[in-house]
Amino acid sequence: MKINWGTGIVLAFIGFISFIMYFIISMNVNEKYNHDLVTEDYYKDELAHQNNIDKLNNAKSLRENINYAISKEGILIQFPEDFDFTEITGKVFLYRPSNKHLDFETPLSLSNSQLLIPNNRLVGGRWNIKVDWQYNGTSYLFNESINY
Repeated sequence: MKINWGTGIVLAFIGFISFIMYFIISMNVNEKYNHDLVTEDYYKDELAHQNNIDKLNNAKSLRENINYAISKEGILIQFPEDFDFTEITGKVFLYRPSNKHLDFETPLSLSNSQLLIPNNRLVGGRWNIKVDWQYNGTSYLFNESINY
């Protein structure tokens, strides 16, 4: 039996469609590919976006902003030295893009101008760190992507 042009084109289309459908089905069924939103309250967080922009601008206007260093004990977050650390309040949120079960949030409770996030809470890989903090009624925000 000889295959003519029309039959070849139809077979090519059927093969291509089958190939695409295989990948669509495997991406939706396989648990390895997780399609969660970044946050559960995505739309509520989007409404507060201008507030975050204002906090970031406040942080940029500081003479010295938050710094971080990765050490063998964990992640060391250094707050500005010219601020009284007892007046700093807020929270630190660490977000793991690959696994939402590793995300955690801790309130700021400083005994000096540094905060240590210990090794036992962290897994190697990419983390997004967000420090939302206040000092003397002014709110600041520090966002950074780090590889631990």
